[in-house]
Amino acid sequence: MEKHKAGYVNIIGNPNVGKSTLMNAFVGEKLSIITAKAQTTRHRILGIVNGEDFQMILSDTPGIIKPAYQLQDSMMNFVKSAFEDADVLLYMVEIGEKGLKDEAFLERLQQSKIPVLLLLNKIDTATQEILESQIQYWQEQLPRAEIHPLSALTKFNVKPIFNRILELLPVAPPYFPKDQLTDKPERFFVNEIIREKILEHYKKEIPYSVEIETEEFLEDEEIIRIRSVIMVERDSQKGIIIGHKGNALKRVGIAARKDLEKFFDKQVHIELFVKVNKNWRSNARQLRRFGYE
Repeated sequence: MEKHKAGYVNIIGNPNVGKSTLMNAFVGEKLSIITAKAQTTRHRILGIVNGEDFQMILSDTPGIIKPAYQLQDSMMNFVKSAFEDADVLLYMVEIGEKGLKDEAFLERLQQSKIPVLLLLNKIDTATQEILESQIQYWQEQLPRAEIHPLSALTKFNVKPIFNRILELLPVAPPYFPKDQLTDKPERFFVNEIIREKILEHYKKEIPYSVEIETEEFLEDEEIIRIRSVIMVERDSQKGIIIGHKGNALKRVGIAARKDLEKFFDKQVHIELFVKVNKNWRSNARQLRRFGYE
């Protein structure tokens, strides 16, 4: 029998390059929320893919940005941790990109001793000529990296990349139970799905000023009952989230309930409330409370 392989495969890149789409394609489940807005991913989320003789622990991290406030500092700490425990690093870029928003991260990639796969995403939007020039550019930037073109959205070349990662994994016993899909608790995914709907339904600063806290998650055989609080930073934001006669909040609740029922494969009853938590994004104690270090 072949030896068992296991390892951490960490995905980094700028915002909106398709990291979450790729991880969900690898895992076969929607673990990372996906929207067209930057900074959708705030935490480091693990997705675990198990086979008879392997365990691939995929890690989706926030997009690399230059932090403007304490929450974003914490988000970048999740990216730094991805360098520390990776057995394989996936650096994801899209056609036309010229580097990371933080030069220090690019330098760490250039000096990396572990295998680096540069994944050139969204090739379905480029001509063959553009693709070839991009491959040449990245070969010069990261001469040690393997370059793999793909389209995460259409899943073009996803399976061959998955197989290549498997080849690179070290021989090791599984780190997690073989039936485990992620390291996050159920309430985390409730919070993320609600936040995804807020990102989709509100504009400007509102989605970035919001954090979700699920206060109640009660599951029986027939139904899951959820009570969640949407935290905002100012009273004016509370009014916008609720909307005229509560219609905006109701729309978020309906959309979240539909996705939660798909995620848990069970009927869901959800209640949403809105509270003001002033300047939580710059408050170290509040950030720890919401899982940011």
